[in-house]
Amino acid sequence: MPYSDGSEPAIIERLRSSRALAVSLVAEIDGLIVGRVAFSPVTFSSGEGAWYALGPVSVLPEYQGRGIGAQLIRDGLEAIKNLDAAGCVLLGEPAYYRRFGFRGDAGLTSPGLPPEYLMALPLRGQVPSGILSFHSAFGVASE
Repeated sequence: MPYSDGSEPAIIERLRSSRALAVSLVAEIDGLIVGRVAFSPVTFSSGEGAWYALGPVSVLPEYQGRGIGAQLIRDGLEAIKNLDAAGCVLLGEPAYYRRFGFRGDAGLTSPGLPPEYLMALPLRGQVPSGILSFHSAFGVASE
């Protein structure tokens, strides 16, 4: 995709090697992995726990538009619910992620990230206010 810098496999590997990959799902067709989604813990300056980041999510270009990514996301959200997650955050295209219930939240910030793409989905309770920090595997600086 035009907005991908191709770093998704490296992010997954860094999450895995640092044991921060809470949920990792793949879609397979005839023995070929055609899609993947990952979820990893995030932290908030407010101390709120049990929140996860969705991402990266990827589907091979020739398999896009078939609902594979959407199904991976739905299955992954169900998996973090089973981990008693309070919610999920992501940095992504609002027009795509709204269908899963993700929304922007004015109280949620992350230094250096465009706020219009920072979205949250509370699974219980409210979206925490404060500074959100992703795992260092994403290469996003935190303050």
